[in-house]
Amino acid sequence: MIRTGNQYRESLRDDREVYMDGVRVSDITRHPQFKPLVDIRARIYDLQHEASMQDILTFEVDGERYPVGNRIPTEQPHWEEKRVAIDAVMKDIGGVVTRVGDETVGEMWSLADGADILNEIDSRFAENINNHIRLAVENDPFHVSANTDPKGDRSRKPQDQDPDMLTHVVRETDAGIVIRGAKFETAAAYSDQAFLKPTIANWGDASISDYALGCIVRMNAPGVKHICRAGFQGRTRAEDYPLSNRFDEVDTLMILDDVLVPWEDVLFYQHTRAAAFIRTTLHRYSAMPFVQRLITYADMMIGAALWNVKQTGLERQPAVQEKLAQLAVYREGINAHLTAAIATAETSPGGFLMPNQSLLMTGRVHACSNLPAMMHVARELCGGQICITPDYDSFHGEETGKWLNKYYTVNERWMADDRRKLLAFARDLLNSDYAGHRLTFHLFAQSPPFAHLAAVYRNFGWDGPLDFVKKAAGLSDGITGQAGLTEK
Repeated sequence: MIRTGNQYRESLRDDREVYMDGVRVSDITRHPQFKPLVDIRARIYDLQHEASMQDILTFEVDGERYPVGNRIPTEQPHWEEKRVAIDAVMKDIGGVVTRVGDETVGEMWSLADGADILNEIDSRFAENINNHIRLAVENDPFHVSANTDPKGDRSRKPQDQDPDMLTHVVRETDAGIVIRGAKFETAAAYSDQAFLKPTIANWGDASISDYALGCIVRMNAPGVKHICRAGFQGRTRAEDYPLSNRFDEVDTLMILDDVLVPWEDVLFYQHTRAAAFIRTTLHRYSAMPFVQRLITYADMMIGAALWNVKQTGLERQPAVQEKLAQLAVYREGINAHLTAAIATAETSPGGFLMPNQSLLMTGRVHACSNLPAMMHVARELCGGQICITPDYDSFHGEETGKWLNKYYTVNERWMADDRRKLLAFARDLLNSDYAGHRLTFHLFAQSPPFAHLAAVYRNFGWDGPLDFVKKAAGLSDGITGQAGLTEK
């Protein structure tokens, strides 16, 4: 059943071990660094119950409501509904949040596609992943992704340095496995559970490894410690940095200090083929909601830039229109890739409807790799005032306010207060510490750029161009193409 915001908040008051600025946090629902994001996630839960949003964010089966984001996709409308739900949530909260569950639950669908590989070592593992996929729909948890390890010296094997640099199993018990290591995660401290899987690695010829591990970790389990990055909230006034103070998703180094994982939560273990499989297919579903959010981010850049040129009367200038068009092309390029990926979707090995992988992965590269350039275009359109405008207190100071009101009032329609608000929004979106953090997050959140391109390489249909040129150039019939390059 769908949860309420208060049920979610109450689930976080479970004595989990969370640290901020080196001090243990007693109640993350009230802590100023966590509260804005906890409130947003609670808002999303509550939206599922509101009459105007219920049919957008939930679906009904036998009189029960379940979240659209966690729905197992088997038909094209399921993906279209997920896109509409994401847009509705982002518009309601007035910004972008990435880690709220719908963009990570799909990673479990990817693992279910490898059921035949899981069954090679233990049939219970395929059963476990199917159970967790079902429970994600039925229980509506806040589910995140545990992916990146500290790694240490990457030129050395984990066994040749501190073995805890990569998360691994230290022993088995009747109750389950005991794991040790650490993972970097976004939103882990205020989520319910994480799908922990191996980092990107070369598994070589090994068939068994204690580092080849996939499991569900509960965020309040004994031995789990959350050491969090200090957030941007509260450093400055919200009037000066409206995004930093509301939408900074706190990242965590999650320490796993001999954490017991029950057998029913183990998805694979000592199985390097499963580890290699999940690393190459991890984002075949989750890339869709992740990239969808970048459409909202593009809309924010377009809106900030367009309002700015409207305020200053430059919207009819051809050079300005050209740059606005560049932002529109970027935005619609993302939209086109996702729309086409759904329109040409195909059934996966696990029986799910899988977006066209070549179109989805090329869309992800387009969205992430072009983001820095598009942010710079938006900066140009907003002008230099986004980096030199005084703060809110100056606009309301007894001596300074009258002068800022005079010089920031553009005309009878655009008064100083609206000008200040727009410039503050644009500054936080494009120029602030928060803006730089979000840019890096978008580049690396679903793996680094080289892995984005590797996913394109694995999924592009190379045989078509090869066959075309073979025929057009009159190459020998004995020459074969490169069938097998793709993962499909």
